[in-house]
Amino acid sequence: MKKSQILARLEAAGVVAVVRENNTASALEAAKAVVAGGIHGLEVTFSVPNADQVIAKLKEIYQADQAVVVGAGTVLDAVTARLAIMAGAEFVVSPSFDQATAELCNLYQVPYLPGCMTITEMQRAMISGAEVVKLFPANNFDPQFIKSVQAPLPQINLMPTGGINLANLLAWKQAGALMVGVGGNLFKGVADQDYEKVTETAREYMAKWREE
Repeated sequence: MKKSQILARLEAAGVVAVVRENNTASALEAAKAVVAGGIHGLEVTFSVPNADQVIAKLKEIYQADQAVVVGAGTVLDAVTARLAIMAGAEFVVSPSFDQATAELCNLYQVPYLPGCMTITEMQRAMISGAEVVKLFPANNFDPQFIKSVQAPLPQINLMPTGGINLANLLAWKQAGALMVGVGGNLFKGVADQDYEKVTETAREYMAKWREE
């Protein structure tokens, strides 16, 4: 699938669930629970044991559902990025910008979303082909920071991640976020294996994202 099509599906998803569980089974169940609640963006972090296997399994489960986009997160280097892409990851997310990872993702035409905080980092990421930049950690900023960034860089697409919750989600969208990454706040039911709670929370996030 072409890079532009994957980016369009990510934008349509709006909310990307950052799956960061401490075992493979919990990661799979957590991912399935958020999809059941209407969240179609899945970022499986490489802090999850055997993350590549989780990605491959999710790709298998949702192969008939074009809305669901499965990617890899916490990708720190090109070796991990290649492992993720070979497992079927449709996008790659990093906590920071890495040139070798950007080049590898460009080679395979897989969107690379690096974590950046400064205008300098963002500009460097864009020069290296990043079409969406992850503003991370977003809890260090106010949503209006997006408008400040878009003054000199009106062409930038930002995905705030870190500290996004139901109370501030809409403010980030209204400030100009193309999409958001949501982690811990979404998965509070996982510790008790209450995946219905995760599904319900996912529904709340999607309802909030769809508000104007």
